[in-house]
Parts: sequence; structure tokens; C-alpha cells
Amino acid sequence: MKKVVIFGGSGFLGSYVADEFTRRGYEVVIADISPSSYLQPTQRFVNINIMEMAEVVEVIKGSSFVYNFVAIANLDEAIHKPINTFAINVMGNLNILEACRQDEGIERFIYASSAYALSSDGSFYGISKHSSEKLTEEYYKRYGLKYTVIRYGSLYGERASHNNYIYNLLKDALTTRQLEYKGDGEDLREYIHAADAAKLSVDIIEDPQYENEHIILTGIEKLKRLELLIMINEIMNNTLEILQINETNMGHYKITPYSFHPSVAKKLVANPYIDLGQGLLECIQTIHNELDSE
Repeated sequence: MKKVVIFGGSGFLGSYVADEFTRRGYEVVIADISPSSYLQPTQRFVNINIMEMAEVVEVIKGSSFVYNFVAIANLDEAIHKPINTFAINVMGNLNILEACRQDEGIERFIYASSAYALSSDGSFYGISKHSSEKLTEEYYKRYGLKYTVIRYGSLYGERASHNNYIYNLLKDALTTRQLEYKGDGEDLREYIHAADAAKLSVDIIEDPQYENEHIILTGIEKLKRLELLIMINEIMNNTLEILQINETNMGHYKITPYSFHPSVAKKLVANPYIDLGQGLLECIQTIHNELDSE
């Protein structure tokens, strides 16, 4: 029985992945700051802070696979708390990578990224995800730590919380009888149930073709935001009021998260400038004087 450690396994998607591993007969350890509401008898919970390196090193001992779902995932929260976002999303992931590097038994590290990782939208959240992707790739290049990066699209499911868009919509529908949206409502999403995403997240472990690859997990059907609201309203017997808010949906993409933005630098040349030979000579003279004084 192989052991898998799931950082953030008490959370929305992490709990589904933990259950899928349990169904397939793995030894499952959930490493999180709070116990899982869905903890099964055969699963083990370990209270852990990924910012504490020693705790991370200890919990992954004897593991074959390590998943990291820990993140500041709410886009609006990330926009207003960039320092905390980078501390958890980047430095926390770096701690897990380093612990895996030190443990020779780790067969693969799986990083839960986002479609925003390669987007000009997503603000600090997207930047943090892209940074952690690059760190994960570099740990393979430098230390041979095999990985899979999974970019998750728009998730929904019964275990979602306030960080989830559809959860908030449904809660508003039940409590305020209203559904609000920003912009024109034409933005597209490919929703996927977290249980389906979890199955695919475990499938990649059992197939070597996904080693050192980037995988995108989204739904199959495209749905406009306004169409989603209309669908919810129809499920609620058309008893809801759909309201448009005249605000820009800051940080969110409209149709695709992917964007090409080459960074072009302008070259500035000093004129007049210090001759290279003269500059080197002055540097040599300074260093010589420092050595001579010692």
C-alpha cells in the first residue's frame, strides 16, 4: 500500500482527492491546519503549518506521492493581500518542494495550479501560481524531483465554501433570492465537478505519461455566466431576481485565461560613457588597494 500525503486535504478539492485515493486502496494522510469534515476512518489527519519546514519534512516520511492544494485561492482576497498570498502560495510550496527533495522515496510531487497561471488576469493569485509552477519545474531540472502540474479550471461541488463562485451564487439564491453579476455576463467558463476533477487527479499518478507534464482539468461544456444564473433561477422555479452590477469584474478573464504579453525592454545607452578598459583599470586599482590594506 503506497502512502500519499495531501497538503490541504481538508479543503474543497483536496477532500475529494483524499477520498478517491482511499477508494483505490492507498494509505492517505491529510496534512492541514484544520481537521477534515469528511475524514474517513482509514485516513489519518496531521495538523500542520506548511510554513514550518520541520513539520513538512516529518509528515512526508515514507510517502510515495505528495500533493499540494494549500493556497490563498480567492481571487479578491489575493488582490488585497499580496504578501500573505505569496507567503502561502509560493514560500509554502517551496517548503514542500524542499522537503520532497530531501526524501529519496518521493516518486512524484503534484502541484495544484490554476488556469490563471498563464494569464494577464488573476493579479497576485495568478502570479503566485505561475511562480510556484516555475519552482516546481526547476526542482526537477536541478534535483530530479518528478512532478505533475495540474491547472484546474472552474470547480464546483457540494463541499465548496465561500471561496467558490458557484457556492456563493447558490447561497445568495437561497438567502437573498437574488443573483448578481458584474459586466455583461458573456464571460465563458467550463465548470467541472470536484469529484470528477479528483478522479482525474488520481489517474495521473497511475500513468507515467503524465510525469513532468502540465495538465489542464476543466469541464467539457462552455457556459456563459448569465446562462449559469438563468439555469439556477430555473432550478429555483424562476423565483429569483437577476441583477446586473455596473462594475468591472476586476482580475477575472472573459473567455480564456491565456494571454500573450511579451516583455519588451528599452535600451538606454550612456553618452558619454566610461571606456571599458578605463573602467576595468579603475576597478583593479580599487581591489588592489583593498588587498594591500589587508
